[in-house]
Amino acid sequence: MHILYFSRDYTPHDHRFLAGLARYAGKPLPEGHNLPYPKNIRDKGEGIDLPSIQKVYYLRLERGNLQTEDRPIPLGVEQVSWAGGRCPVSRRQGVRLLMDLRQVIADVKPDLIQAGPLQRSAFLVALTGYQPLVSMSWGYDLLIDARRGVGWRWATRYTLKHSAALVGDCDTIRRLAVSYGMRADRIVTFPWGVDLRHFSPPTSPLEDDRTFTLLSTRAWEPLYGVTTIAQAFVTAARTEPGLCLIMLGGGSLSAELRRIFAQGGVEERVSFPGHVSYADLKRYYQMADLYISASHSDGSSISLLEAMACGRPALVSDIPGNREWVTPDENGWWFSEGNAGALAEGILHAVENRRRLPEMGLAARRIAEARADWGVNFLKIFAAYQLALEGQRDL
Repeated sequence: MHILYFSRDYTPHDHRFLAGLARYAGKPLPEGHNLPYPKNIRDKGEGIDLPSIQKVYYLRLERGNLQTEDRPIPLGVEQVSWAGGRCPVSRRQGVRLLMDLRQVIADVKPDLIQAGPLQRSAFLVALTGYQPLVSMSWGYDLLIDARRGVGWRWATRYTLKHSAALVGDCDTIRRLAVSYGMRADRIVTFPWGVDLRHFSPPTSPLEDDRTFTLLSTRAWEPLYGVTTIAQAFVTAARTEPGLCLIMLGGGSLSAELRRIFAQGGVEERVSFPGHVSYADLKRYYQMADLYISASHSDGSSISLLEAMACGRPALVSDIPGNREWVTPDENGWWFSEGNAGALAEGILHAVENRRRLPEMGLAARRIAEARADWGVNFLKIFAAYQLALEGQRDL
């Protein structure tokens, strides 16, 4: 079986999927009865029965201005050269990309294409008429893009109608996909998870009671509510002199964030390490007392799962994706989305209850081990492949 993996760019998530597929290239797939396949397949009394993977191809739609993955393409994966993948794409390139994609499909002759996000890579595949297509939601495509206007909604519905199966990372995405016309029995839901061997708790507990460190890892863009974090930190820092904040990453709101911190007189208590490598990221989670995220929209946030895997409690916005992972007073807390005052109160509450944080961190790690193990969760992709290969005739 030849697999063509078609994604928008090259991110840590793409690297993990490609590495996972390459791991099975030329090898027998796991036996069906050992796979964590979903209920709609279990009810048939069937296992996973797929031909082995002979070749994995990677197709990149665009090269964004910000690169978040510095590891090379995994060994065993062949990147396909075509009209895309060299720069950010625009709508006017659509016809050329569609024509070239048809040629790529003709040359590669894949047995299955896995593509996402929905209105970009997967939409292009759907327009070619190719089957079987396994569409992969990236969360924001259904949570945000599908609501942008008539054209985006049409592309969403068209792609889902022409998808033999859909992969999503949480129940929120499943419900949205069904609302746009995707058959529920053609959806495989699994959180993408994290590498629990890499993201792990520190070997020794934090011992400095004089400081309390908050960690934010999200991009400095409006979607992720980072100005809410900045405003909340200024407020909380006035009450708690030992409070400090690490803000990883960067983005278009850099000037606004620095203005908020400067006007609040807390610049010296905020560190800006910039973009850090995958290898170094674990160290920052382990340095923190509390992970915070003010995102306005999320599926199963990988950053949240990484923090939990590192044994860190979380204070996160009260949105459906986060509620699937964080239980108040068990492994973290929620605060009202977009409410800087509520976030500041939550931060101070966490500081006051810092003696409970190690216990909550252990609970977070246990949840990650039970539900967010990438090595286990990835195998569900093969259930989606089986659904697609069996179901393409029904489209």
